Amino acid sequence: MHRDSLVTPVRFSSGTAAPRTVVPAGACDCHVHVYDSRFPAAPLARLLPPDASAHDYRALQQRIGTTRVVLVTPSTYGTDNRPLLEGLAALGTLGVQARGVAVIDGAESDAELLRLHAAGVRGVRLNLSLGVSGTADSLLPLARRIAPLGWHLQLLMAPDVLVAQADVLRLLPVPVVFDHFGRIAPAQAGRHPAHALLLALLQGGQAWIKLSGGYIVSEQHSVEDPALDALAASYLRCAPDRVVWGSDWPHATASAGVQPLPDDARQVDRLADWAREAGDSSATLQRVLVDNPAALYGFAPTISSLP
Repeated sequence: MHRDSLVTPVRFSSGTAAPRTVVPAGACDCHVHVYDSRFPAAPLARLLPPDASAHDYRALQQRIGTTRVVLVTPSTYGTDNRPLLEGLAALGTLGVQARGVAVIDGAESDAELLRLHAAGVRGVRLNLSLGVSGTADSLLPLARRIAPLGWHLQLLMAPDVLVAQADVLRLLPVPVVFDHFGRIAPAQAGRHPAHALLLALLQGGQAWIKLSGGYIVSEQHSVEDPALDALAASYLRCAPDRVVWGSDWPHATASAGVQPLPDDARQVDRLADWAREAGDSSATLQRVLVDNPAALYGFAPTISSLP
């Protein structure tokens, strides 16, 4: 579908056009949150967005062409994964293949972790940027707790904290996924030791990177920031088989007033820009949107088509 084709507006996404980029079959959005005010926010939560449901997100899929999705428990709910589990169930009723990344404290029973696995959870997130749950000391215990399940550990932390944990990160018994560009600002690319560490972990097969939240790390608070190109391309050139993409819908930082609401069709097109910057754009998009998510999250070989 051409970007100039008008479609129905989607909640929490600016613009009404489809992307210029036609995504490959089985494309996956690897970073999405759902919010539901029926569930209480964690006491220290700083982001309190309006309700955003799986049904709302389904409309975005129809706009941008993705068919698979990964839900992530947001910082708003601490270790309460009930909104995530309800979102996964709702997506299942819509025929959408979905996986989840939960937040745990490590004290959960084996039975609870198996319940999460059966629901589609394939990793846990440790968010050290918003101070709601978990500390850097949790890295190794959490990794050991989830290793028997074959899960990964998804991390969001400031670059200085990342560097301070370099030795621990190299020892973790599970894959590590860094979301939001590894929290590296474009101006830090090639300059901050955290960027070099991320590239080394990617090249060594110990880590994955999510090209998500570009508007969060951009000094312009926009995915249109041309400074993002070199940063994204650095990851794509280093380890094209270790990069995935996420919209970060419904953009909680936008509802908090940190930046304007992104146009998710443009986010897809910007990914295509980065793929061209890195070399073979069509092969790169196939890897980032289809092959890599299938490997990381264990999606089935076949997909359900959206009506």
